[in-house]
Amino acid sequence: MTGRGVTGQQHLLIDADDTLWENNIYFETAFEQFVEFLEHGHLTPEEVRGVLDEIELANSKVHGYGSLNFGRNLQECYARLAQREIRGEDLETVKGFALRILEQPVELMAGVAETLEYLAGRHELTLFTKGHVDEQRMKIDASGVGQWFSHTGIVKEKNREAYEELVRGRGLDKGRVWMIGNSPKSDINPALEAGLHAVFVPHERTWTLERQGLRAAGPGQLVVVERFRDLQGLF
Repeated sequence: MTGRGVTGQQHLLIDADDTLWENNIYFETAFEQFVEFLEHGHLTPEEVRGVLDEIELANSKVHGYGSLNFGRNLQECYARLAQREIRGEDLETVKGFALRILEQPVELMAGVAETLEYLAGRHELTLFTKGHVDEQRMKIDASGVGQWFSHTGIVKEKNREAYEELVRGRGLDKGRVWMIGNSPKSDINPALEAGLHAVFVPHERTWTLERQGLRAAGPGQLVVVERFRDLQGLF
């Protein structure tokens, strides 16, 4: 199914981080700084990343996401792997790698602004993202995209239940709801499981823990596009 020829007004749920603007690249930079500071004697960066992934996976269930929580995870990883005395100032240095993420500019990816303007003139748009509420709102305000969205939803986790609650709470017709994003784990698979349609917009730097195989489930259509601007030819 190509998705071409979608007719009538649709309700488009659109992801934020790494769909509208770059996000994970800043976390990757912080991790590279962390590895350099850690100076582990035998673990490779990939092996250090594996340990951090385990920590993030466990802690996200309790603390959620965002730069502040990433800083906490880096500190825990450092305390577990450091081959020297764990000093308070070193833990603060590690935390600082994550806090610098908050200083990065929020710049829309190529084609996003004109595509959002086009879509907003034809359909109802909802910005649907997960993460720390204050941090996400800060990025939304800095990006200037709010003008094109009629509703914004920020949740702790984007799973099947979150999509079902959003659709039920807004009184939406599932047959006209599409989730658009770069994450198979948070954007595509749970939306399909909830009976919605989905459009996958791949990003080569998607966070490791957000990667999954695409799973066609339920009655919804799954469409894959190359770039965000390709949505203009779909809707």
